[in-house]
Amino acid sequence: MQLNGAGLTCAQVHEAAHGRARVTIGPLDRARASWATAQGLTGPVYGRSTGVGANRDVRLDSPGLDLLRSHACGAGPLVADERARAMLVVRLNQLIAGGSGIDPAVLPVLAEAVAGGFTPPVRTYGAIGTGDLTALATTALCLLGEVPWRRAGEETAGPRFALASGDALPFISSGAATLADAALACHRLGALLEAAVDVAALSFTAVDASAEPLAAAVQEARPHPGQSRVAGRLRGLLTHELATRVQDPYGYRAFAQVHGAAVDALERATATVETDLNAATENPLITGTLAWHNGNFHSAPVALALDALRAALAQTAQLSTARLATLMNPAYTGQLPFLADRPGASGLMILEYVAQDALAELRHLAAPVTTGTAVISLGTEDHAGFATQAARHALRCLEPLEIVLACERAAAVRARKGARPDGQLTDELDEARAALARPSRAP
Repeated sequence: MQLNGAGLTCAQVHEAAHGRARVTIGPLDRARASWATAQGLTGPVYGRSTGVGANRDVRLDSPGLDLLRSHACGAGPLVADERARAMLVVRLNQLIAGGSGIDPAVLPVLAEAVAGGFTPPVRTYGAIGTGDLTALATTALCLLGEVPWRRAGEETAGPRFALASGDALPFISSGAATLADAALACHRLGALLEAAVDVAALSFTAVDASAEPLAAAVQEARPHPGQSRVAGRLRGLLTHELATRVQDPYGYRAFAQVHGAAVDALERATATVETDLNAATENPLITGTLAWHNGNFHSAPVALALDALRAALAQTAQLSTARLATLMNPAYTGQLPFLADRPGASGLMILEYVAQDALAELRHLAAPVTTGTAVISLGTEDHAGFATQAARHALRCLEPLEIVLACERAAAVRARKGARPDGQLTDELDEARAALARPSRAP
């Protein structure tokens, strides 16, 4: 995988984060041009010849390394290695895109860190969607040799680079950690939303739900892209003739509409994140012959897109629990309640409890972050996007969404294969979760 400052995708970030792709760097012409411009700047330039935040009007001589040391402060547990590695990949790509004014000689060293499996000790808390200052300052101190890298779970020496004072703010002026989390979440959620269609197909066949709501004529009458695509894919999975009820519950009749909206929300979020993966979000932006002080670091577009995505995930999970309820109901399956093997047995009753617990977590995670704000640094920074929290919550959505879908899948498979005597269901549910990662097959 060659990073060139353009075209980096969420899927590629995921592959690089998990060590499945060798990362190299392409031409550094834009980075070199930006650095050359930075060397000739005169007058006050934020963070290079001044303080930061409320200290923006204070002229300083070489403030950079003190800035790194003062901002390398996070709290909470260390983030997983793959998240820290994804952050390095994102920041490397952004710096290659130009605009930072940083010494381009640092870029091969960052690439060496990624290739060698080195990650900085990034802690969970410390950003509010206006730049991942604590995470990137910590990374910079790793390059300086003041903080040890981590590799295979252990502290270690690693790649070194003598960052100059003028490199400090350019290195940390980015939301790379937030974007890394967002990219990882979007990629993995995409796979789960695809798997959800396969699970729904199992439920459709288990209860002989009507395929009439999926008809092309219905979709053409309301041409939302996600809805049409979901309906078409589900039609393709339903390979046998289904009985037709006049009206099935919404879990079946409105599946394409609700799940299609989640697919659309994911596509919008992915596009928004990928724009910023390849953008110069630097402040100041060094381009042409000038330094442009600006607000490109603000994460409002990403935060809003991820808020919408998490809300959509909660809705599609709600319909999954609704279908699970029908699978427990003799009126739809023609079998005993809870798919039990004898009257009075519990069967799969407990799956509804598990699914509702996971759904409650998804509802909690769907709360919007963009309705909050923060005023800090003596009032000079008077708004925050909180995309950091939006991305973190999107990652946390993966497990409960997978559990909800696995509960539905386990019940649908049982409904199709026949009842079994009551027994411990953890292994069966774990198998259903594992099956969500396998390629889809027609029911």
